[in-house]
Amino acid sequence: MLTELLKKPAAARTALLAFGVLGLALTGSARSAPAPTEHVITMANMSYGTIPTDVKVGDTILWVNRDTVLHTATARDKSFDLRISQGHSARMTVQKAGSIPFYCIFHSTMRGTLKVATQ
Repeated sequence: MLTELLKKPAAARTALLAFGVLGLALTGSARSAPAPTEHVITMANMSYGTIPTDVKVGDTILWVNRDTVLHTATARDKSFDLRISQGHSARMTVQKAGSIPFYCIFHSTMRGTLKVATQ
């Protein structure tokens, strides 16, 4: 391929080289942004299950209520407030980085903190 490129006129070689560099740049940038991840937080026995530690902005959290009563996942800063009936689930996309305390408005012992990193 290099020998074929060298046989072409200078303008064509320059254009091909530019397209090659552009292709490498686009490919590199696509790899640098990881795909969003879905994390699951289960509510059972009147408590939140394991809170994921690797959440990033843009990830999704699936909240699953396996209890026999209504629960919420409510951020103290009001950035999210999900009401989840028994046997149901709800999804949310994480919108901001930081430490986000949350709780169930119906059960004061149910609380946790999401630690969210930027991409």
